[in-house]
Amino acid sequence: MNGFLNNKERSALLTDFCQFGMASGAMGGDIASRTSYFDLVYRDIPDGGGFIVSAGLSQLIDYLRNLKFTDEDIEYLRSTQSFSEEFLDYLKNFKFTCSVWAVPEGTPVFPFEPVITVKGPLIEAQFIEAALLMMINYQSLIATKASRIVRAADGREVYEFGTKRAHEASAAVYGARAAFIGGCNATSDVVASKEFGIPAFSTMTHSLVQAFDSEYEAFKYYASQFPNNCVLLVDTYSTVKSGVPNAIKVFDEVLKPMGVRPKGIRIDSGDITYLSKKARRMLDEAGYADCQITVSNSVNEDIIRDMLIQGAPVDSFAVGEQLITAASSPCLNGVYKLSAVEENGEIIPRIKISDNTGKITTPGSKTVWRLFDREVGKAIADVVTLSGEEIDQNAPYELFDPIHTWKRKTVDNFVARRLLQPIFVNGQCVYSSPTLPEIQNYCRSQISSLWEEVTRFENPHHYYVDMSEKLWNVRQELLTKFSK
Repeated sequence: MNGFLNNKERSALLTDFCQFGMASGAMGGDIASRTSYFDLVYRDIPDGGGFIVSAGLSQLIDYLRNLKFTDEDIEYLRSTQSFSEEFLDYLKNFKFTCSVWAVPEGTPVFPFEPVITVKGPLIEAQFIEAALLMMINYQSLIATKASRIVRAADGREVYEFGTKRAHEASAAVYGARAAFIGGCNATSDVVASKEFGIPAFSTMTHSLVQAFDSEYEAFKYYASQFPNNCVLLVDTYSTVKSGVPNAIKVFDEVLKPMGVRPKGIRIDSGDITYLSKKARRMLDEAGYADCQITVSNSVNEDIIRDMLIQGAPVDSFAVGEQLITAASSPCLNGVYKLSAVEENGEIIPRIKISDNTGKITTPGSKTVWRLFDREVGKAIADVVTLSGEEIDQNAPYELFDPIHTWKRKTVDNFVARRLLQPIFVNGQCVYSSPTLPEIQNYCRSQISSLWEEVTRFENPHHYYVDMSEKLWNVRQELLTKFSK
């Protein structure tokens, strides 16, 4: 993965200009070195879904490992005439020394719980905000969209086909990676396949069909060149009148004599439900019941669900623009906020208050626990606690809604697991990243631990993210203090 785009995507300049202004302003006092705590949290879930799939941690680790300012960077910043030589000297010798905790990639997460926590000198922890949000928000967005599409496909294969519709190169490559985490089986993007080991998949193009004098000649040529991976694109002219009949003819004349069975056909336009039914009948009657039907044409989870409800005999889906751009909900609003500072070794909680209650932050140094039913293994709730708290798994635990505090529930016979794992300790990476297939399998298992009421598409159940009583009291004290 490190070869893609070389150092450009890891550039220390990959941030908002205001970060340099704030860092430079802090140089004059002790505030720059003050130990501070920041949290990445989400405020809502795309597409009205039940959860977000966390992704992008590997890219963030790579960025933080290589975070430094080159001579070229320093010269550019000097040319802006905005910063002192003292500050530029600091940047020249910059070294990332923060500690970082994060949920593993593939973990389903929910609004208002820390997904990443950073502890370190204010000047460093604040500086990484833009890059952190950019990397985690985008891949988490695409992984979440992919999860929705894969679940809608109900066991059928889903291929990521978004390269030509991606907003730019890194979006195509990292989007393909995130899509694989979310459950996609393969990608059409060659760089992503090379860099991450994602299986590559493709079919023929309309232009190849058009380049020949006839559709039949194009199919015959393609089948002869790729007999063991023959997927013919049948909608260039007429799916029913010519595409499928010509495909069957080529299967009979080219593949059958070779002792090879065709892999499939792809339909990329028209009423795909109707056309897939017609194609399926024609293929079966011709003796190709094992020939699979792949469909594309701007499909998303809603279209896929409707097609399957209508009985479309589709075996796999190639999803492009709707996935790689998360077209129905193209922005994930993760935010990165200061939650505490240290003074003389004491952690002092900090809070941001807003008339918009969704923007009120949760103060303090925190961790996140997920409670699982010990008998069935399903997730009961997440609990955000102060970092020094423990949850006794051998005693009943009372959950309560942090807003509607009268809503309470006592649970027992549960297992409590910490979600946030140490990634960096004082600037040194201590985390061994799993392989991409391991992340995908982990994601699949963690989603399966959620109740169906949480994973359903329409009006999913609101998963409980609660606070410990100690944390809630800290929050209330600060709300009272700053609301007077």
